[in-house]
Amino acid sequence: MIERKFVSQKIKEHKIQEYISENLKNVGHSHTRMLKTPLGEKIVIYASRPGLIVGRKGQNIKDLTKTLKSRFELENPQIEISEVEGINLDASIVAERITGSLERFGGEKFKAVGHKTMEAVMNSGALGVEIIVSGKIPSSRAKSWRFYSGYLKKCGDISIVGVSKAHAQAKLKTGVVGIKVSIMPPGTKLPDKVELNEEKEENIEEIKEEEAKDVKKGGEEKEVKEEPKKAEKDPNEKSKKKRVKKDES
Repeated sequence: MIERKFVSQKIKEHKIQEYISENLKNVGHSHTRMLKTPLGEKIVIYASRPGLIVGRKGQNIKDLTKTLKSRFELENPQIEISEVEGINLDASIVAERITGSLERFGGEKFKAVGHKTMEAVMNSGALGVEIIVSGKIPSSRAKSWRFYSGYLKKCGDISIVGVSKAHAQAKLKTGVVGIKVSIMPPGTKLPDKVELNEEKEENIEEIKEEEAKDVKKGGEEKEVKEEPKKAEKDPNEKSKKKRVKKDES
């Protein structure tokens, strides 16, 4: 029973996120996050244009709050809007921008839109980017066009965790065009990249100087502790004394 409760809760959250992303268009919507608080559900919307989401005197927020209460049965939803920094490194915002450009200028200039967007992403510091546009462009036959630059992981855990992915659809006169964007942001730690720690020469020289000083101090202490050796008796002296005694006798 507990597992079913968790599954139903996640399905509900997914439906809320889909509803918000469908209704918030041309506002640079990135993603939505839901949190539970003692006062109720807290919904954080990440977007590049927060002013368009709020609307005049917060009218859009009020309408969205009423819809969440009636349609999704949320008791006290609190909506918070957060601005996204680095819009060229967010796959959802980039895909939405490509969709708007294709719907505005048509499918004839899709190559210019793809190359321009790719350059903007790489100039923002991304390690790699891939844009796939598939549909009836520019002719009546469906094709897939790929715009690729930099280095991008396609398999492994890093391709899931370290790569930002997004899908979008542009509705044109010829039909629906699918857009897929994958971006590897800067600072992504790759498992096959090994960094060697270089030893500092200054520290090594200081350690050598300290060791030399310790050796000198140890030598001086040993010299102080050593006692002067007693003079050894020569065996020839005893034989000489015996000879002198015999002569006297």
